[in-house]
Amino acid sequence: VFGLLLQWIVLIYITAHTVPLLWKIQNLLSERPILFAFEQGKILENIGICSQVSFVRYIQGRKTLGVDPKLFIKDLWFEKVPVRIYQPKVPSASQRRGVMFFHGGGWVFGSLETHEKLCRSIYFLLLLLLSLLCTRYRLAPENKYPAAYEDCLNATIHFMKNIEHYGVDPARIIVCGDSAGGNLAAAVSQTLAGGSDLPKLRAQILIYPGLQAVDFNLPSYQQNHRVPLLFRERAAFYVLQYLNGNATNLEEVLEGSHIPIDIKLNYRKWVSPDNVPEKFKVRGYKPHVLLDCTTEVYETVKRFCEPNLCPLLAEDALIRQLPESFILTCEYDVLRDDGLLYKKRLEDNGVRVTWYHLEDGFHGVISLYDYCGFSFPAGKRGLDSVVNFLKSL
Repeated sequence: VFGLLLQWIVLIYITAHTVPLLWKIQNLLSERPILFAFEQGKILENIGICSQVSFVRYIQGRKTLGVDPKLFIKDLWFEKVPVRIYQPKVPSASQRRGVMFFHGGGWVFGSLETHEKLCRSIYFLLLLLLSLLCTRYRLAPENKYPAAYEDCLNATIHFMKNIEHYGVDPARIIVCGDSAGGNLAAAVSQTLAGGSDLPKLRAQILIYPGLQAVDFNLPSYQQNHRVPLLFRERAAFYVLQYLNGNATNLEEVLEGSHIPIDIKLNYRKWVSPDNVPEKFKVRGYKPHVLLDCTTEVYETVKRFCEPNLCPLLAEDALIRQLPESFILTCEYDVLRDDGLLYKKRLEDNGVRVTWYHLEDGFHGVISLYDYCGFSFPAGKRGLDSVVNFLKSL
């Protein structure tokens, strides 16, 4: 009875607080199962049963897929980092591509299970021509920065040092990630490019990545501030959870009063609405007044200026060493401009970039391309673009 009552209360709550969805996002109702989990988790937290994070992680962890007769899937440990490897059961006559995949989830959510279907989809669309490894990195707020970054870096280094055991061509190693995983892939790629005796990465694949925490008032953050699945306030909340394990100074981060003006001006050459193409401002953009901050606030977030946390802030000397890159952005995504700005930085430094933009896409759409019986055409097109890029390597 309590369960039915709770479901009824949650349904009324969601109905009364309907999230506004923009007109170009297709098949809108299929997002509701995910939004429902977050809303129900918040209610459970408010009444003292469990935290929202714990509830959403529990729901996400229940998603399981059966055994696939064509795939060898095994959970391993790379150093102290859990990984899941996907390989064909039929031996390959030649060495395969090797993909290190880092899942999204705002550094707070996500797991091997939440991205199991996506990993299998990439695998089969490539006709088993790769070894794919998904990393279970430590999550915030329990594990603060740089825990997730270090796990992804250490797992990748271990893979590179033991490449002969996996039938992978050392000249075709790729790092890939979506959302927060895209951030981690970019950070790992920069670290490996900046002086390593390991094999050079062949490419990096960044799927709607979050790459900076200096400016949450870029055009895409203003235009899409209430578009699921990632609201503007949530984007700032998650990166604070990753940095400090709490959301202290959230308001200052959102309004831009968390970084001193002189430092922001120094980064304006890289993080600026002036570097966003004009066609991406037509849906609305109001220039934001630069605000200064107090020493106390800056002390709590000054590591936002570290490229391992915010890869968009890396120096040109490092950027120009990066491998061939693929960046996917979505029109209805607060993180759209992070991807656009990084694309410009890479191109300005002579790095070859393949860019794919989903005009009708939103944050998380690739993971939802075939979700609970619903289909997102934009998600399938985005997934196909990733696979086509991999095939070209």
